Amino acid sequence: MLLPYTDISGLRVTSSQAVFLGGSATLPTALVTMNLSTLETRVIRESSRVEVDSSYFSVPEAIAFPTEQGLTAYGFYYPPHNPDYTAPDGEKPPLIVKSHGGPTAATTSSFSLRIQYWTSRGFAVLDVNYGGSTGYGRDYRLRLDGQWGIVDVDDCTNGAKYLVAQGLVDPAKLAIAGGSAGGFTTLAALTFRDTFQAGASYYGVSDLEALAKDTHKFEARYLDRLIGAYPAQKQLYMDRSPIHAVDRLACPVIFFQGLEDKVVPPNQAEMMVEALKQKGLPVAYVAYPGEQHGFRKAENIKRTLEGELYFYSQIFGFHLTEAIEPVEIFNQDVL
Repeated sequence: MLLPYTDISGLRVTSSQAVFLGGSATLPTALVTMNLSTLETRVIRESSRVEVDSSYFSVPEAIAFPTEQGLTAYGFYYPPHNPDYTAPDGEKPPLIVKSHGGPTAATTSSFSLRIQYWTSRGFAVLDVNYGGSTGYGRDYRLRLDGQWGIVDVDDCTNGAKYLVAQGLVDPAKLAIAGGSAGGFTTLAALTFRDTFQAGASYYGVSDLEALAKDTHKFEARYLDRLIGAYPAQKQLYMDRSPIHAVDRLACPVIFFQGLEDKVVPPNQAEMMVEALKQKGLPVAYVAYPGEQHGFRKAENIKRTLEGELYFYSQIFGFHLTEAIEPVEIFNQDVL
């Protein structure tokens, strides 16, 4: 019997039934029971109810692509999809590369309205499980040890290059976005590589030394494994921190930040914003009073998605078909 779920977790089994969390690209995660005698399934509770026809959903393809040192990295590629619209002949879509947080967590193919927001508006999305992500075996997980800011950045940039080489996306409209640890990968990719033309950082880490000093107790000494012992290897923290290499950053960035964030304090984003202003690069900063590490209020989540879309429309030069409140972009005159 084939189940409709591509992502299953939390499996518990008795002699007569199995219980698990199941989801897919078109089905929100749900608590499901299965009768082991009849193999019949029953949904106990859905994580959300979505009143959108599934014909509007982009179904991802699990892809493998070449990366540094002859190795292979992985991700989920979502092509743009909206049955109400067709792209002009010969026009390739812009791409958003997603760098997940953790950083030793992983992204899955489970239903994501955030990703469908982009694919329904003509963007392709590559959700990368860079080296260090769980789910691909021990050796893959260990790739990030001592290499955070290198392996993850290489895999995200090589994923974008792979899709360009396959003729699936526009090489002049490549963006990268991520939050928290994924925000660090995003900022590092924008600073230390020249693959992307724009980026969006959600409460992203720009100063690794500050993170090592100020992070919460749950992740104390976590960076010793991912980068090196601090303060003994302080120079590594300096070398890999985007805030200390802003002179190398040469493309527009939008920053989203909760002003009550204790994990990645607002000053990390604000230092980057000020540095980009001084460089004369287009930059936007959207800060939310009362929000912490990750946004909870519906109006702020909506504003963030729309703000990022507005930012890309200005950077990549396309017309929006929906009314969106503009975001203030500093140095916009240079576009």
